[in-house]
Amino acid sequence: MGTGDAGTEVRPPRPFDRVLVANRGEIAVRVIRTLRRLGIRSIAVFSDADADAPHVRLADEAVRIGPASAAESYLDPARIIAAARETGAEAIHPGYGFLSEHAGFAEACRDAGIVFVGPGVDALEVMGDKIRAKRHVEASGVPTVPGIADPSLDDDALAAAAESVGYPLLVKPSAGGGGKGMQIARDARELAAALPAARRVAIAAFGDDTLLLERLIERPRHIEVQVLADDFGAVIHLGERECSLQRRHQKVIEEAPSPLLDAETRARIGQAACDAARSVDYRGAGTVEFLVSDAAPDEFFFIEMNTRLQVEHPVTELVTGVDLVEQQLRVAAGQPLALRQDDVHLTGHAIEARVYAESPERGFLPSIGELLVWREPSGVGVRVDGGIRSGQQITADYDPMLAKVITYGADRVEALARLDTALADTVVLGVETNLGFLRRLLADPAVQRGHLDTGLIDRMPDPESDAAPPEVLAAAAAARDAEVIDAARAVGAHAWQTARDWRFGRPAMQPGPDAETADVVAIDADGAVWLHTPTGIWSVPAADRRAALDARLAMIERGGLADPELRAPMPGTVTAVLVADGDAVLPGDAVIAIEAMKMEHRVTASVAGIVRLAVAVGEQVSRDQSVARVEPQLAAAASAASAASAASADPASAEVPTSVPASSGAPHEGAHPAAPHQE
Repeated sequence: MGTGDAGTEVRPPRPFDRVLVANRGEIAVRVIRTLRRLGIRSIAVFSDADADAPHVRLADEAVRIGPASAAESYLDPARIIAAARETGAEAIHPGYGFLSEHAGFAEACRDAGIVFVGPGVDALEVMGDKIRAKRHVEASGVPTVPGIADPSLDDDALAAAAESVGYPLLVKPSAGGGGKGMQIARDARELAAALPAARRVAIAAFGDDTLLLERLIERPRHIEVQVLADDFGAVIHLGERECSLQRRHQKVIEEAPSPLLDAETRARIGQAACDAARSVDYRGAGTVEFLVSDAAPDEFFFIEMNTRLQVEHPVTELVTGVDLVEQQLRVAAGQPLALRQDDVHLTGHAIEARVYAESPERGFLPSIGELLVWREPSGVGVRVDGGIRSGQQITADYDPMLAKVITYGADRVEALARLDTALADTVVLGVETNLGFLRRLLADPAVQRGHLDTGLIDRMPDPESDAAPPEVLAAAAAARDAEVIDAARAVGAHAWQTARDWRFGRPAMQPGPDAETADVVAIDADGAVWLHTPTGIWSVPAADRRAALDARLAMIERGGLADPELRAPMPGTVTAVLVADGDAVLPGDAVIAIEAMKMEHRVTASVAGIVRLAVAVGEQVSRDQSVARVEPQLAAAASAASAASAASADPASAEVPTSVPASSGAPHEGAHPAAPHQE
């Protein structure tokens, strides 16, 4: 900012008058807040599932763009362009995920005379292809991981070339992201299985089965650098973010700056990021991602460039004081960067935690339902980026991330302590979340010391499904008693005519500290009581549902018996039926594939026998719904075992199954990413 002759501040002109935000949830809310601060009229878009969502309420205008399905709404370029034209928007901010890195959408905006708030089409195309991007930045002197990036090579040629790179190797689809299709091969035998498996996932997810091989960096740190560039040749970086705490290649905790890098390495990796951006004439905000070995922190290797705003951008904003959305808008409007590299200083420390609607005790499966209560934490150094509200339906149509809780402190120790307190004060009742898991992760000694790597979460012990303590059960019973009395009063009856075992003036089950056990309580439509307490968030099911669940678990555990009923681990859509009705199956055989919230989950047989299907492709299923049943039969087991043995004896005739993460113990396989709805 400059000053005029009279000493008054001279502000840059407003970038635009009207901007459409082509996204939803917390990122749409985040962008709209900056638009409001700059005096720009904001236009939201929404699907039928989001008609009353917070981003719709916050915007100055809102346009319906289709049904709940992302493919028919937020992922449809024509609908977005039509909404922009209808409302007279001068620019479209794509947020992240959805169409933010879609070169065709950027081109459609240009053809429609609408500004795309992002880089040019060429940059999107180059950086959107991992093989092309790697070759491109190598030519500019940016260090890359040793590997093979030749789209003309088939599996045999890749296997032969792998010897020159050395094991272990990471097999990666060239298109797409989010870890989909990635396979690890530690020797030639594993590579022979990994290549066809990776191609199958790649063609299904991206329509492109081109693969690349990279040397696997053991105990890697994932460090990314925020860059800004304008149309006048200026390219600067705003320091780095540590994003090593990941689960299934998805980031969970991010922080800035990295506790690993020293000042000299920070300057070098920042310069490499600027070189990568400059090589494609980049403009706007972008992120260049690197792998850094924990054993050799002065060495770093380019992975890819994300040509958009990142989920974790708030930590950079907190340590630099720069509003990245404002910078995007100003660059898109043709204004030069007002910052120089010397103006950028990292002060203090910031950490972000992603709050997901998921169940850690069920293998991190997504959770849906009515969000009964949402209460943000507050306090010194606390920022929340959210796009949800109490009473909102959390559906399986979109990414399961609910909000981001971010804290800032004078140093890392203070930021960590504030984040733990903020997570403890976050109230989410009605859907299961990862809040408890996040606090356990933050308390891990390695995390406290800053000794991070991308495999740390995978090495953590499986979350335990702890039973609610007596005081929580008592508080839940007291809440149910109160609900009965309130319901009686609502219909005009006397409480003593409908409620039993209570005393005038207080609920019956009240051992003294009940009133202090939970500060927020809610009861869902199924009668489950949700409680926010000092020890965490608890859900106590109604007595009949709890008895049924206990009986089912007892049957499974008794004598090592398995449940022959195959149930959907979460609500979603059946995307594949992998066996025919009447087929013989063995324990572990995949039977049904279900997709929800960006993830695909496979339901597997728990016993040997004959499978009887209960659903078909395209059918919507609810959590714990029976999708198939296996009729135990020794003959079927022997037949299936014989077929499996024959296939293993003849490798040429055996199809290598798609690799997925280990099961959590429930009768289904682990989740792996599917549709790229969000990051």
